[in-house]
Amino acid sequence: MTRPPSRSPLRYGIGAEAQIVADLLTAGLADANGVCLDCNDILLALARAGRPEMALAGLAGLAKHTEMWPRILDLLKANSRFRGRLIAVLGASTAMADHLVARPGDWELLLPELEGTELLTYDHVYAVMAASVGVDPAAPRCIGDAGARAKVTGGRAVLAMRNAYRSQVLIIAAHDLAQAVESSLPSVTLPAVSHALSDLADATLQVGLSLAAAGLPSSAQPARLAIVAMGKCGARELNYISDVDVIFVADHPAGQPGDEARMLATATTLAAQTMRICGQVAWEVDANLRPEGSAGALVRTPASHASYYKRWAHTWEFQALLKARPAAGDPDLGRQFVDITAPGVWSAAGRESFVDDVQAMRRRVEANIPEQLRDKELKLGAGGLRDVEFSVQLLQLVHGRSDEDLRIPGTLMALRALIRGGYVGRSDGAEMSAAYTFLRRAEHRIQLQRLRRTHLLPDDHADLDWLARTSGYTASGTSDAAAVFTAQRIQHGATVRRLHEKLFYRPLLNAVAAVPGDGLQLSPQAAAARLGALGFRAPDASLRHLAALTSGVSRRAAIQRTLLPVLLDTFAGSPDPDGGLLSYRHVSEALADTPWYLRLLRDEGLVSQRLASLLGASRLVGDLLARAPEVLRLLVHDEDLLAPQPDQVAAALLLKAVKGSTAEDSVDIARSARRHELLRLACGDMLGLIAVLDVTVGLTSVAEATLQAAYAAAVRQVTVERGSFDSRLAVIGMGRLGGGELGYSSDADVMYVAEPLPGHDVSAALDAARSVADLMVRLLGRPTPDPALEVDTNLRPEGRAGPLVRTMDSFKAYWAKFAAPWERQALLRAKPVAGDVELGAEFITAAASFRYPLDGLSQADVIEIRRIKVRVDTERMPRGADPSTHTKLGHGGLSDVEWTVQLLQLQHAGQIPELRTPRTLEALWVARDASLLTSEDAQYLEDSWLMATHVRNVLMMVSGKPEDQIPRQGRQLMGVARAMGYPAGSDPGQFIDDYRRTTRRARRVVDRIFSGGG
Repeated sequence: MTRPPSRSPLRYGIGAEAQIVADLLTAGLADANGVCLDCNDILLALARAGRPEMALAGLAGLAKHTEMWPRILDLLKANSRFRGRLIAVLGASTAMADHLVARPGDWELLLPELEGTELLTYDHVYAVMAASVGVDPAAPRCIGDAGARAKVTGGRAVLAMRNAYRSQVLIIAAHDLAQAVESSLPSVTLPAVSHALSDLADATLQVGLSLAAAGLPSSAQPARLAIVAMGKCGARELNYISDVDVIFVADHPAGQPGDEARMLATATTLAAQTMRICGQVAWEVDANLRPEGSAGALVRTPASHASYYKRWAHTWEFQALLKARPAAGDPDLGRQFVDITAPGVWSAAGRESFVDDVQAMRRRVEANIPEQLRDKELKLGAGGLRDVEFSVQLLQLVHGRSDEDLRIPGTLMALRALIRGGYVGRSDGAEMSAAYTFLRRAEHRIQLQRLRRTHLLPDDHADLDWLARTSGYTASGTSDAAAVFTAQRIQHGATVRRLHEKLFYRPLLNAVAAVPGDGLQLSPQAAAARLGALGFRAPDASLRHLAALTSGVSRRAAIQRTLLPVLLDTFAGSPDPDGGLLSYRHVSEALADTPWYLRLLRDEGLVSQRLASLLGASRLVGDLLARAPEVLRLLVHDEDLLAPQPDQVAAALLLKAVKGSTAEDSVDIARSARRHELLRLACGDMLGLIAVLDVTVGLTSVAEATLQAAYAAAVRQVTVERGSFDSRLAVIGMGRLGGGELGYSSDADVMYVAEPLPGHDVSAALDAARSVADLMVRLLGRPTPDPALEVDTNLRPEGRAGPLVRTMDSFKAYWAKFAAPWERQALLRAKPVAGDVELGAEFITAAASFRYPLDGLSQADVIEIRRIKVRVDTERMPRGADPSTHTKLGHGGLSDVEWTVQLLQLQHAGQIPELRTPRTLEALWVARDASLLTSEDAQYLEDSWLMATHVRNVLMMVSGKPEDQIPRQGRQLMGVARAMGYPAGSDPGQFIDDYRRTTRRARRVVDRIFSGGG
């Protein structure tokens, strides 16, 4: 490759395009042939600028517009500080370059001899801003003082202020950027830059207020007005261009009481005018953090503020007040406001709604980011600035109640205070501080380019390279500056996300574990306060769980200390943090000797996250998991969790069960396998991976297989005990079991039919069959660690008073002479589930003419079925239950839909064979296709049945016990809503509304079709 000539611009990385050569010539840096003159340091500095061609164009612009260019050029050659400042600004900010072209004399502001010991002081910037509109900088800064009123007013004043403001931003930016161009120059810290910008904002507000006061009529009622800075300005962390958040406070001048309404009118005029002036000069003034936001009064008295913050303020308002600081106007009045609100700030963590409010604020910020911008957001995205600020502020609110050293508005200063106080580890705090500084500096650079308010990383690679270079990054190896910067951004973002968990939860572990903890000093009381603020309702008990899990020097305790910061963050965001942590402790203790358990959680992040999410949302999962830990392995991949099919599960269960040496062993093996399947289905269900009908089919299939295993085991034992088993016995599934619609809390409704073997006595055969049936019930329900499968035989003829086992002839005789209409209805779901297959088929054939009458139901039978349903709904509805949200017996619930479909089957299945199905939805679809229901009515019934079925299952999963009533309020309702797919932070009332709307539509159909309402 041919090297460019030694004095070519290409040797400096500047380029040799025609415009660059022309600008070099204009600036006196090259001759007409494009040969660089004796200005090596300038050219090298240009090469290090954010955009060399932009910096060169700025120099050329100055050369054209000022007669002082020869002196400027000499200074650029001789003075590295001046050179670094001027070239850095021109290469970083088109807005600053335009300002210098418009006001070329401002180049002198960058001369080293004009700098003081600090970047810029408030007194300096105030003097500059005040002088621009003729305010005496030495005059008292009170509205009523004549010296504080502006001499220059109107549009001229706004223009003068804008020019003065830009001149001070120029100085700040030059100091901020210079080291990236001249590395020998001292660096300026991010806090120093933000502090200077905040002082400039204070001065601008103060002079804007003076300008507004100059426009007041002489008849205006005297008023004192304080401008309280909030947000970044209040914390002295202002950006180059950002809204300045404020709250206005007004009162009568001392010793001059008067008409309060007129005083407030004057103050409101001043506030509104100050906002307008500052908006034209520099940035928007945002007063929406005031009481009641944009709907509230712009200005309030101290008494009015005190009343509002005492009675009405939300938690987020007190969080915002962390940064409140008198910035302009009457300083005594501003301090009075801070004193009024401070007690509310430092008691906010004790508010009943604190946890929910804080979590809702966090979710609301994340939810408001458009999906396409999430990876570009420096402020609001995951691992962004808001994550850092939120973490620090929450820790301040929690621990600042008792530690006044934490009552600091600035993020970095507060983080240092948290480290000093032992609330945050030193290394964690240092990493968080470095990440925050990186992100804020990047935000500064992006905003400085055009002085526009933005938090988005640029899309264009050239712009990203400019951002990297102005931030001091250079190419490294095969990576250009943009790639190096991007790698750093990703690393810092990941650090923030990781440290969010550590900042909150690692100190808790060190507070309870008997191991050294990075110098942390968190007391048990402070740890309990933090847990309480994060959503744990029994923090003392939770601390004991953490101590049990993490204390000591064992390998298990060490892994738990690594896992728990992540898990606790998930628990804190779950509906039941305390229950989740307790379940996790029980599971961990039960699996303490299982070698792969903690290793799986440590190595598979998705498994640990899913486990914490499940335990914090479902007591059923926690109850089942300790004795079925192998299901955890299925959480690694969705396909593994979903792969087992009902027939495969059933076959595997039966294969395992036959290996039992006794009936108890066989059934215990079957029940253990059923536990595994219940847990697998519950995990998939809670994670939203398995549909409602697939859950019911899976639960029914595993229940049938368990019954079959129990039948086989019972027959073997009875045969041994009696010497023979002279009977054919079939188990007939009824209700939800027969319909293939079992839920997690469902019993197994069955009937038994028996026939003696040829040549054997009927009485002896029935006695043997009863022995088998009794033993099945005992084996399936006896106390063991595995869930019982409760067998219910009350649907048999004559109920509990009738014989447990009947012959076919006995059933036929009963149906012909004594059966009530409801028993005909119950048989609609009859299906053989275990025992003698041929006998089961004979039973179904014999029952067909009874349950599917060819001529349908008589009117008397229809009336009787309606009467029985009313009686069932009335007598079985629990006292105090809400009919609108009772999933089984409530309006539009399971009973309503199922009785309606079953009535249609009883009336029409004799003529429509397709209606002869035990499954509710299949019968519903056939009724629709046969025009017994309109498509709309069928859809309403289907939607309601599916929703009620899903909710009933969720109630069992969430509470760990059978339940049909949707909770009215509280965390359990939130847990049900979350499990139903409603997002975290959403109002669970939306779920209730949706449920009621769905069931209300179904109820209207039931009233017409079942109740005969027309």
